[in-house]
Amino acid sequence: MSSSVADTTTDPYVLTPDGIKEPPTGWKGSLKYLGPGLIVSASIVGSGELIATTALGAKVGFVLLWMVVLSTAVKVAVQAELARWTILTGKPALTGFNEVPPKFGRIGWINVLWIIMALSKFLQIGGIVGGTATALSTLIPVGGDPMSTTSLAVWTAIVVVGSIAMLYSSRYSLIERGAFALVAVFSVATICIAFGLPFTPFAYDGTDVLSGLTFAIPAGAIGAALAMFGITGVGADEITFYTYWCVEKGYARWVGPNDGSDEWKRRARGWIRVMYKDVFLSWVIYTVGTLAFFIMGASVLNPQGMVLEGNEMIAVLSRMYTDVIGEWAAVAFLVGAVAVLGSTLWASIPSWSRMYTNVLATLGVLDWTDGVARRKWIRGFTVALPALWGLAYLSISSPVVMVQIGGVVTGIFLPAVVVATWYLRNTQVDPELRGGNWFNTVLTISSVAITLLGIYSLFEVFTGSGG
Repeated sequence: MSSSVADTTTDPYVLTPDGIKEPPTGWKGSLKYLGPGLIVSASIVGSGELIATTALGAKVGFVLLWMVVLSTAVKVAVQAELARWTILTGKPALTGFNEVPPKFGRIGWINVLWIIMALSKFLQIGGIVGGTATALSTLIPVGGDPMSTTSLAVWTAIVVVGSIAMLYSSRYSLIERGAFALVAVFSVATICIAFGLPFTPFAYDGTDVLSGLTFAIPAGAIGAALAMFGITGVGADEITFYTYWCVEKGYARWVGPNDGSDEWKRRARGWIRVMYKDVFLSWVIYTVGTLAFFIMGASVLNPQGMVLEGNEMIAVLSRMYTDVIGEWAAVAFLVGAVAVLGSTLWASIPSWSRMYTNVLATLGVLDWTDGVARRKWIRGFTVALPALWGLAYLSISSPVVMVQIGGVVTGIFLPAVVVATWYLRNTQVDPELRGGNWFNTVLTISSVAITLLGIYSLFEVFTGSGG
């Protein structure tokens, strides 16, 4: 589950007969083998739920509630299908993406698009760095003014250096669990407040909820809606890096190398069922959290005409709490915001470090199967990426816009992930190990919805009519 897994003498990316393990049965037996989805949840909860979803609720009210539900549910089947391929082959996503024709020399067209998405993520994750620094600066300003260039720059540097230091220590798994626990506490508090709003001056009722299920998009809100669709739930980046954590958790190694035997197929089915449980649990976590944040934005911020802009984002977000339960909640919110955004940053760093290293391997810069070289490059990106993300924030200083730009580009990349998933499924997955009729129906619906919305996102970007 943590990056330290790759530092053991047993390389999870190398499948050998001695790594085989029998799969558990049922939820009770599977619980200790869950984990990759929790890393994904920690990554999702920050920028998507706290920033993009709340911003959309504040802008349009309840009318796009349906988009929240759709954006979290529609991508799950594609996530599970790509993870199935990974468990059966032991290969991570970008290795598979590079096998989808056509190719330009050593690199496939999907990995070319991935590089473009990765560059846009400098803005999105830079926005997360900025949101974390802003919350910390508001808590403990440097030089008096929490929004001053000096205070924000100092806290950005602390966030960057602190993240690098924690990821380089042997305590990463402990930090990961602690961050997830803080996210859980913060999300539970948010859910309680969101569902307690009917008993406050910011009450909403069934009519408001029903108005959000009409499948309408108000004028001027298309851009924000597309950004939310791209960034909430599992985005193209989470679907991709989920495969790395499935490998490092051990799913593929426990299945073992494919010898074509009935025993191998039985183990594969068993570990795929465990992965299904992992995906389902993470979906429940981030879907409930997403709905809570959207409802709070729609019920508290929208009626007051408050929008999330620039470095004032954290101050406006804190109003969701202070306006409902009093000024004393501001400090609690800021601590929670640091936990939520920080957990996203800390989960993103090791995930993106692996993906960058993997894409370089497809270009021939290193041998992905060489564990020593792979770990060296991952550590290098663990240092470089947070520093570059911090510089991106200091250059732009608008976390909401940065997060939304990344979300739109992620939404555009989603159809490419769908194409890759279907190609790998049809060419490398034994028909006996594909999902049943129900799963395949859901996968088809999910794929069509993602593709249509991705094409629409691309159209809106180039025509500039999204609002």
